[in-house]
Amino acid sequence: MLANDTAVLQVYETDPMLDPRWEELVRKHPRASVFHSSHWLKALRRTYDYEPFVVTTCSPDTELTNGLLFCRVRSWLTGDRLVSLPFSDHCEPLVDSADELSCLLMEMQHRVDQNTWKYVEIRPTLFEPGIETGMGKAGAYFFHRLKLEGKSSVELFHSLHKNCVQRKIRRAEREGLQYEEGRSEELLRKFYHLLLLTRRRQGLPPQPLAWFRSLAESFGNTLKIRVASKNQVAVSSILTISFGRTMTYKYGCSDENLNKYGGMAFLMWKAIEDAKNSGLDGLDLGRSDVKNEGLAVFKDRLGASRSLMNYWRFPKNDSPGEAGWKTRFARQVVSIAPDSSLAAAGNLLYRHFG
Repeated sequence: MLANDTAVLQVYETDPMLDPRWEELVRKHPRASVFHSSHWLKALRRTYDYEPFVVTTCSPDTELTNGLLFCRVRSWLTGDRLVSLPFSDHCEPLVDSADELSCLLMEMQHRVDQNTWKYVEIRPTLFEPGIETGMGKAGAYFFHRLKLEGKSSVELFHSLHKNCVQRKIRRAEREGLQYEEGRSEELLRKFYHLLLLTRRRQGLPPQPLAWFRSLAESFGNTLKIRVASKNQVAVSSILTISFGRTMTYKYGCSDENLNKYGGMAFLMWKAIEDAKNSGLDGLDLGRSDVKNEGLAVFKDRLGASRSLMNYWRFPKNDSPGEAGWKTRFARQVVSIAPDSSLAAAGNLLYRHFG
């Protein structure tokens, strides 16, 4: 039982994979995203063995009207923690008031105070936790969303940056880039080859191939791997997932030596066209690290709106610089891993870094 200024609320826990009320809440809640869906949770559990759960103020015998989604991440390397939500750019609390959010977060604070968990982290785009929750900022990111509703395809194209995006799309068309989309094993192979090149360039290990197979299996035809090729050689690839009224751009990769053909701009425009033609309201372009101004500007130039998004953690001073430590550790592994072992390094590390 937790008290706030006006009421005493009981907090309950439920399994979103077994409780049909969760899927119903996600279906109708205006702030629900692909990351709340059971498809995303299935992929997380299948690949990384994370345990999803929801805390709510709604009793088991009533309609589910609010919920805060977490995964239990257990790791001997980085510690046991509660994250909302691993490998998800954002995960908005599905609550209707600051009081509901505070109530649920104070319950999570209590669980950490019992010394069972290292910390609890949330990744909202809108809500900020109250001071009573003891949470502090754990990371700052830019969040981009492209509004499609009320705009024609012509208007969307003209909203693209003329020199940096439109020109590259026309270059790709002049070069005769071939376009493929789907979720076949062949397209997955092309995507993953480019992902290996990109992550090596970034000095980071790639996500496990099993993760992408799990996503494709969970989401079915709503997931698309899009590949642009020049003379049958893959130039760029992106992975998008449609859920509700939104398409989400989740992963992008390319061969740096072939970027002159404009493949990434070409694929992003294909995704925008697809989302618009499918009657969707928006394209979620995900997060960008505030230090990665180049990526943020690229998304700006697609006509997307930019906002600041903070991750929050309790205890707020727990493990300062941990995210940087994870990155440095991963880069050290990559620096000594041969190409043949790069994927294996990802298989080893990612379960611990969610």
